Amino acid sequence: MNRFNTSIAVFFITLFFVQVAFAQVDTLKVYSEVMQKTILNTVITPKNYNKSKEKKPVLYLLHGAGGDYKDWISKVPSIQNYADELDIIIVCPDGGKTSWYFDSPIDETMQYETYVSKELTKAVETQYATFSNKENRAITGLSMGGHGALYLALKHQDIWGAAGSMSGGVDIRPFPNNWDIKKRLGTYSQNKNIWEENTVINMLHLIDSDIKLIIDCGYDDFFFEDNRRLHDNLLERNIKHEYIERPGVHNWDYWGNAIQYQILYFNNFFTRK
Repeated sequence: MNRFNTSIAVFFITLFFVQVAFAQVDTLKVYSEVMQKTILNTVITPKNYNKSKEKKPVLYLLHGAGGDYKDWISKVPSIQNYADELDIIIVCPDGGKTSWYFDSPIDETMQYETYVSKELTKAVETQYATFSNKENRAITGLSMGGHGALYLALKHQDIWGAAGSMSGGVDIRPFPNNWDIKKRLGTYSQNKNIWEENTVINMLHLIDSDIKLIIDCGYDDFFFEDNRRLHDNLLERNIKHEYIERPGVHNWDYWGNAIQYQILYFNNFFTRK
């Protein structure tokens, strides 16, 4: 059994005995200069957190289209236990209903790439005792958030050292009329180059560091074939990554299960120094 699988087994055995989540759940308000508005974010700190003592690694956990900063804590409350057991801080930003975590070239009110990668990370490190290096900073998300996590990490490899995606929309081009993407980038027919440059599957050439990647998608998910193609493209480029495909659809049952594997992957990545 390899180190990753052993860690999963130990983690699940430990969680069996955990009955109550002791983590602190806060709402962090951050004023975005780039969007001129205050944005709410969920921050989960472990039970032994003390700002005056040792620093903690941080996992940024993104929601999907139509969701908000409360999605993860309300739909998968067990993430409080994971923060406790692994002694990490989890940050769930509000990414707007359909921002896709872009800096939109046509809508100045949708500048979520800058918000998450610069404004939010700075606010978290100001307000909480966290490490300030990429070896202790990871990002993942579901659906739109899976796209967002990979998109942000590939564009900001100095910020995040590891990234993941659960049922992620890793290729937006097959969906030109869905989820308000055209409101962020313009229509595909008139702005093809922008779409091509901002879809994750076309961004692998940006990788110039030893970034750690984990990708997870269910067989019956409408994003499944796109995720498999991303996996194949990573293999062709000899880019190391973890890839998981298994039974599942595009729903919270799947994501509640997937986050358990991903969070252990990130915990093994964190250096804590």
